[in-house]
Amino acid sequence: MSRSRQWGVVGVPSSAGGHTPGMDLAPAAIRDAGLIRLLEEQGHDVRDFGDVPGFRRRPDPANLDRQNIGEVHRVAVETAGAVAAVIAAGRTPLVIGGDCTVTVGVVAGFRRAGAPTALLYVDGGPDLYTPGRIAYGNVDAMGVAHLLALPGSDPILTTLQGDPPLLRPDEVVLYGDALPEDGDDLERTLVEQLGLVRVPATRIHMDAVEAARAALAAVEAAGERFVVHFDVDVLGHLHLPLANMPNPDAAPWGLSIAEVMASLRVFSDSDRFAGIVLTEVNPSNAPDGGAMREYVELVASGLSG
Repeated sequence: MSRSRQWGVVGVPSSAGGHTPGMDLAPAAIRDAGLIRLLEEQGHDVRDFGDVPGFRRRPDPANLDRQNIGEVHRVAVETAGAVAAVIAAGRTPLVIGGDCTVTVGVVAGFRRAGAPTALLYVDGGPDLYTPGRIAYGNVDAMGVAHLLALPGSDPILTTLQGDPPLLRPDEVVLYGDALPEDGDDLERTLVEQLGLVRVPATRIHMDAVEAARAALAAVEAAGERFVVHFDVDVLGHLHLPLANMPNPDAAPWGLSIAEVMASLRVFSDSDRFAGIVLTEVNPSNAPDGGAMREYVELVASGLSG
């Protein structure tokens, strides 16, 4: 039996953290593709709280190693306030981004509301870079690093809501990444050093439901509640070509639509599930309207438990 919820939708039309514009178009495109209607048809109570003021990515020569960091911060602050308002209204946040830095604001919003949350990070990568360690200076590759206040992080984000860190390593579970298992990879090394729980794509390919249950057990043990970050780039690009920064269509493969849907159903059926953030959809990459419709059908089905 599907689980119905009282959702509070917040749009965050921002590509401030990206290295290209386009993700700022996602909240409108996802609404237009029918996400709210589909959720209501499945028995959910949905209230749309509208959009926070967003930002379209542009070159930022003054901050080459952390592009548009001031706007990333402002958008995160706006998002935190909107999420806190949704929680105060007794609803479950459904935040439609925008780039991955939106999740920094969401976690801050839970803390602001007096309901600190663990994080289940469903993403093609763990976003553990810090300024100066990624060529484009795109802050959407740095979100988890700033949530954890790793050395080299920018204090403007780590101090977004009270004393850092916003999350401890034991409060983060990584799900679905396709990091290389050998060789010298910065993020994989950091995952190991920090002791982050990680359920990689290779494990999910073997049994998506078993893998999702393992991730769920870990994140439920991490706190009283958890929020899911869902970056569309966790999917193989051939399955659904919407990611702003597509992962290669080569091994190690991203997840299939069926694997993501099965995983989201496991997560959203938990009593400790407290909300979800949709990130990194670039409607400009969609070959036709069918891709956006398929995406919202995936999300709506996955959120029905």
